[in-house]
Amino acid sequence: MTDARRLVVNADDLGFSVGVNAGIVRAHAEGIVTSASLMVRAPAAEHAVAAAAAHPRLALGLHFDVAELVCADGEWRTAYEHVDAADAAAVAAELESQLNRFRELTGRAPTHLDSHQHVHRKEPVRSIMGVRARELRLPLRHHGRVRYRGDFYGQGRAGAPLPEAITAAALTRIVERLPDAITELCCHPAATAPPGAGYGAERVRELAALCDADVRVAVERAGVRLCTFAVALAGI
Repeated sequence: MTDARRLVVNADDLGFSVGVNAGIVRAHAEGIVTSASLMVRAPAAEHAVAAAAAHPRLALGLHFDVAELVCADGEWRTAYEHVDAADAAAVAAELESQLNRFRELTGRAPTHLDSHQHVHRKEPVRSIMGVRARELRLPLRHHGRVRYRGDFYGQGRAGAPLPEAITAAALTRIVERLPDAITELCCHPAATAPPGAGYGAERVRELAALCDADVRVAVERAGVRLCTFAVALAGI
């Protein structure tokens, strides 16, 4: 095994529900997850921090949560909104609030930054998070040296099911084809599907794949080093 192929397996939505928390912790303890992104305003955020405390090697970053869109009958609707993503001043204030809340909950700074449903791919959130990430010297998803992989996901456009994308075989193929670089693989495991979630049963299937013994064997055979963002970027 060398450092040429470094892989951060990051679980999004920590704090979303108790079932999500349990799935992420298990995917770390028994599977290949090395990192997670915490939704500090989510209902189970405090439970998440308590659960993660027993696993100090699980790195925790901030999953900046502006709003959530769900697709029903072919149309996207807003499930909730903490702040208007088009209001730059409001977004900046909310980001600081969530960063502060992260520190209050965990007692430390986040290891990385990303956003719920990739809201920071668009302006003004993109620039606001980009500036703050540079100031804090934190990796930000879709920016910098880390290549992002989001293809381990069980839905396509408008929520079309893609069960074949979240099997152990699919995950193995991703691992085997990783480049000689630092890669972030995003995932969304859960022990139980969150009630009413647009992405629910898929989370349970993701967990099974992440904990599959064949996937671990594939990681070792491919010479992939599982690590956190801090270790990957330090080149340790």
